[in-house]
Amino acid sequence: MKLVRFLMKLNNETVTIELKNGAIVHGTITGVDMQMNTFLKTVKMTLRNRDPTSLDSLSIRGNNIRYFILPDAIPLDTLLVDDAPKPKHRKKDDARGGRGGAGGPRGGRGGGGDRGGRGRGRGGGRGRGRGF
Repeated sequence: MKLVRFLMKLNNETVTIELKNGAIVHGTITGVDMQMNTFLKTVKMTLRNRDPTSLDSLSIRGNNIRYFILPDAIPLDTLLVDDAPKPKHRKKDDARGGRGGAGGPRGGRGGGGDRGGRGRGRGGGRGRGRGF
């Protein structure tokens, strides 16, 4: 299970978060998104070498988070169960990667198609003499 998926399940849990700039944030999680952006309510934020500040709500950008301190009473066994839906397996024919075969209205690769030629610009192409 991805760490972010675990954190997304922590709604209404009170946590302490240390940020990369040294600030300590203590509050109740209202949400976490896929970029680990964390949204808190009833927050106490302590910047480094300053007095704590109380805030009603706070949003923290995910890449600014150093770590979460979780409460001891949290049921890790149930929260760490991976309940994400498994991706469906495709048929053998559809399992090709990339862009597929010779798709599109002009057939395969290159060639210039309806524009009258091989589309190689100046220089006369490859492998043959210049016809002197």
